[in-house]
Amino acid sequence: MQNFTLEDLVQYLYNETSPEKTAAIKAALETDFELKEKLSVMAAASKRLDALSFSPRKESVDKIMEYGKKNLKEYSH
Repeated sequence: MQNFTLEDLVQYLYNETSPEKTAAIKAALETDFELKEKLSVMAAASKRLDALSFSPRKESVDKIMEYGKKNLKEYSH
């Protein structure tokens, strides 16, 4: 029985494994309950992360814009 790392499972989850490793993981998932459970937890977490929306606070954007304007004035002289 082959041991798979969390990195292997992440790659499998995102279809980034080689055909050989994909086949080996699929075979292991048929008999290894713990591996199947880990993959299930990772898949659920991935879906939750995909559903999140990230955007900076308006204050952060305003500070960056102010900084840019200030530096633009300094470098244009």
